[in-house]
Amino acid sequence: MENQNIAAMRDSKKKEQDPFSCKPTPAFISASWSALFIGMVSYCIGLWNATMELNEKGYYFTILLFGLFAVISVQKSVRDRAEGVAVTDIYYGISWFVTIAAILLLIIGLWNATLELSEKGFYGMSFALSLFSAIAVQKNTRDVKWITDATK
Repeated sequence: MENQNIAAMRDSKKKEQDPFSCKPTPAFISASWSALFIGMVSYCIGLWNATMELNEKGYYFTILLFGLFAVISVQKSVRDRAEGVAVTDIYYGISWFVTIAAILLLIIGLWNATLELSEKGFYGMSFALSLFSAIAVQKNTRDVKWITDATK
């Protein structure tokens, strides 16, 4: 009986909470920025030390920048739609298209590259870490700004 009361109290607290009133913790913000920094720097150090042609290094670096911009654009358009901000269908679609294109371009480039399998995995994982953490950083930045503006 006592466990049911505790569970009911937890459920009622969850229902009362506004989904956008929870400010991200400093630890999560720091972890997100750290992951972004680690992913981008490790990817770039890997490119710097790679024994590939300069144009190939440029291709992989451009894919990283393209992917980072694309996922931030997707995060923004998805969040805008969730908050009722007008986002055109064409922008929303293009955002998703370029995100998928960046990921596919990296996969195709790595598939055809004459790199060791461990190097291919390294680039893929640091790319994925960078994209995921860019989304988290964008979300944290937007949440903190929204809460700061709401409390003014």
